[in-house]
Amino acid sequence: MGSQDVLSETTRLASSSALLQILFRVITFGLNAFTLRYVSKEMIGLVNVRLTLLYSTVVFLAREAFRRACLSGSTKRNWTQTINLLWLTVPLGVCWSLFLGWIWLRLLEVPDPNSVPYYKIGVVAFGLSAVVELLGEPFWVLAQAHLFIRLKVIAESLSIISKCILTVILVVLYPQWGLYIFSLAQLLYTSILVLCYVMYFMKFLGSPEATKKSFPVSRMTDLLPNLTEDQTVVDWKEARLTWSFFKQSFLKQMLTEGERYVMTFLNVLNFGDQGVYDIVNNLGSLVARFIFLPIEESFYIFFAKVLERGTDVKLQKQDDIAMAAAVLESLLKLVLLVGLSITVFGYAYSQLALDIYGGSMLSSGSGPSLLRCYSLYVLLLAVNGVTECFTFASMCKEEVDRFNFVMLALSFTFLCVSYFLTQWQGSVGFILANCFNMSIRIAHSIHYIDNYFKESSYRPLKGLLLSPSLIFVYIISGVVTVFSEVFLCCDKGWLARLIHITVGALCFAATLITIFFTETKLINFVRTQFLSRYTKKET
Repeated sequence: MGSQDVLSETTRLASSSALLQILFRVITFGLNAFTLRYVSKEMIGLVNVRLTLLYSTVVFLAREAFRRACLSGSTKRNWTQTINLLWLTVPLGVCWSLFLGWIWLRLLEVPDPNSVPYYKIGVVAFGLSAVVELLGEPFWVLAQAHLFIRLKVIAESLSIISKCILTVILVVLYPQWGLYIFSLAQLLYTSILVLCYVMYFMKFLGSPEATKKSFPVSRMTDLLPNLTEDQTVVDWKEARLTWSFFKQSFLKQMLTEGERYVMTFLNVLNFGDQGVYDIVNNLGSLVARFIFLPIEESFYIFFAKVLERGTDVKLQKQDDIAMAAAVLESLLKLVLLVGLSITVFGYAYSQLALDIYGGSMLSSGSGPSLLRCYSLYVLLLAVNGVTECFTFASMCKEEVDRFNFVMLALSFTFLCVSYFLTQWQGSVGFILANCFNMSIRIAHSIHYIDNYFKESSYRPLKGLLLSPSLIFVYIISGVVTVFSEVFLCCDKGWLARLIHITVGALCFAATLITIFFTETKLINFVRTQFLSRYTKKET
């Protein structure tokens, strides 16, 4: 598959993922808003912070390194060895689940059983669900490597919706079950997720479509561990790269979930405050999950396939380098504009959004300040996602190892900054610490990208520069919407709220018009790559 074909398939993957996620997440969004009316803040804090942290830590440490190593390079490889390597995620997940489950049960503070019953059952269920999800890892990597566009999104969306529906039903009918409700829902989520992949490959393998694509796996038994005498069990080069990514993934998990580790192990917030923080965090990260994450995951595959790790730019195919630079510049511009729009407009509409979503429980107290700070964090998340996407896809093993030391220093610094800022600013301090952490990571990635292209004529970092007219429109929009919030929101009735929303819509329309006329290169990229598949269908 040529680089242009890879780009075409990657953009289809990103756009389809984003659109389908929006469709299914809107349903989930409504179901979660309904659940908030029936569950205490303490229950939400325990489930969404402590137990979800257990699950995400086990899954991340067991599989992240394998994913990054096994998705690098061409799909033309010895897939038997790769699949053997991927199955190591399961025993690794069992070990992490047992070890971390012991810590969660023996070393951490146990919640009051009167307010949050069945804590031990919750720990066991969330640890088990992580192991169940790892059973589908070979299927996931195979699907991603061959750019199966809708499988990942549909599988995740169906499992999330099933989880939310079961949670709503049990919360309404059996609220006294406590953590049993969320434990059953979590197990249902991972089981459906794995079953979707298994059932898809049972249907796909051996089909005419698989034969036409020369798919490297022909039977379901080929997706099981396979020991042969005429070859090594795993590709040791791939295994060494996995080990390098594993050391990095441990540190990256500390950075990604750092505030939850501080909450869990240092008890800087009670379970109720943790619940409010998590709700605001999830609400603020909607765009990151809808748009930024699909772009990051999809274009990591593109860069990993087009670029050669550890090879100088001059020694690679110049057409591929030109395309990678152009794509990187356009992606940076795209996420910068999306993130900046959220930062500017999110400040004036945070309190209104929280009041509509969760009522006074969220819109009073620290909720609005949290979401306003998170609007700035989304901008940094957007830029970091693309810069690190390129960085990790192009780094060689030695560079990955060196970056591990940077991540180690960042992890330690972040945890210290989180603790002190939380003592000073409460839960807002977590978001400020995340902004600090993300800024350092962006600076490192920008330095790497600048060095990567310095011997060439390409300057993809120009994607981070905006025209003066667009900057002016953003400033005016921010000032107008802030004044609108002061005079119209949020205790002056629904008519005033509607006028406030109208003011924001007009300012946003003016911003979009300015983007259309000033960022013609980006508009052309979006039109030719993300929208071309829909125009082709219409013709």
